[in-house]
Amino acid sequence: MPTTTAVRPRLRALATSALAGTLLWAITGCGQEPTLPKASAPTWREPASYTYTLRSTQGKRPLIGTFEVTVRDGKVVEAVGLDDSGRHVVDRSPQHVPTIGALLREAEAARAEGADTVDVTHAADGRPVSIAIDWEENAIDDEAAYDLSGYEALG
Repeated sequence: MPTTTAVRPRLRALATSALAGTLLWAITGCGQEPTLPKASAPTWREPASYTYTLRSTQGKRPLIGTFEVTVRDGKVVEAVGLDDSGRHVVDRSPQHVPTIGALLREAEAARAEGADTVDVTHAADGRPVSIAIDWEENAIDDEAAYDLSGYEALG
């Protein structure tokens, strides 16, 4: 039968091992709920011709308002301002009205350049339905928010 002095070092070693294992478990995040990878949206390819409605809000920038946009051969060929701000943009600087592809490129550029927030929400078919960009979380008026609706591919 082991003596009391032989048992104490074993108990200390077991307690130390248990503590080390618990700390390692906590540090590596094993105590957290498992996270599943985000399901990626289906791949969407921008068609050459389509129409959509763009509502652009937030921030101090030229593209604020609601627009009905027609794209042909990958270029905006018609933009109609649906509110006062949109009409002002179309009258003064229609070149600021983008294609959906240009909005996606803006979001990708923001990600690549380290914007604090870039969120793109996709419809079931993969096309974007909203894009939100915040370049600096603590800055004022650097955000951009786009809602895309009424999408229709043209033949």
